[in-house]
Amino acid sequence: MRITQRERVPVVVQGRGRSRTGARALWLGAETAVTCGVLILLLVVHQLWWTNREARAEAREQVRVLEREWDVSPSPESFPEPFPEPSGDLSGGLSGEPVAEVGGGGGSPDGVESRPPRATAPSAPPPSAAFAVLRIPRLGLTVPVAEGVSKRSVLDKGYVGHYPGTGGVGRVGNFALAGHRNTHGEPFRYLNRLAPGDEISVRTRARTYVYRVDLVLASTSPRDVGVLRAVPRSLVKPSYGYDAPGAYLTLTTCTPEFTSTYRLVVWAKLVSTR
Repeated sequence: MRITQRERVPVVVQGRGRSRTGARALWLGAETAVTCGVLILLLVVHQLWWTNREARAEAREQVRVLEREWDVSPSPESFPEPFPEPSGDLSGGLSGEPVAEVGGGGGSPDGVESRPPRATAPSAPPPSAAFAVLRIPRLGLTVPVAEGVSKRSVLDKGYVGHYPGTGGVGRVGNFALAGHRNTHGEPFRYLNRLAPGDEISVRTRARTYVYRVDLVLASTSPRDVGVLRAVPRSLVKPSYGYDAPGAYLTLTTCTPEFTSTYRLVVWAKLVSTR
């Protein structure tokens, strides 16, 4: 049977509008994915590069300001350290200058030694104020030390922070510091490279204190407050720490890198002042 042109069945093409809609949705999804990827990349660049650049520049400038001020200041004896003296002599000579004697044998009519009275040491520095410069030659690190461990006003500026309530620099007790391992200047990025025998110095307006690394605790809990005590000893790993008072320096940072799961701890002992 022959089919004429009039009898041919028309073919209806459907779904052309649906195809356009699907293509448009696919294109929008791809654009969204690319945009999100770019934003994430920018965030990573900001965290890993820009925050380091800004914080390191600010830390270097603060070191220059402190040392310029100290270099033009009068004699260091005019400036006692910005921490109160510890109560009692616990060290056999490490607690700082001797306290003036009272009620001695006949130096003056009223029984008081005729030497000049010693100035009272001021209280701890104001929160977030830089008061010292930390140097670790092994790491090529020079960084300011500020009071407190606030992220915004201390650590994120590329500084190292002094834990409030821990000992003063060069004093009997535990001069405990914290610093970022990654981002914001990351001063303690390579703290894990320190080994017993490495030297660390802390310069203040009055003098420079030299410590020697003694113990390294590779990992402990963030709640291990024993490492910050006056006689530091880990509560998580009690085999790490000390039994007797001394002039200690403690450095703490996060570990592993790019996490805050655990803490890396380095302990050093005071060996000299100049």
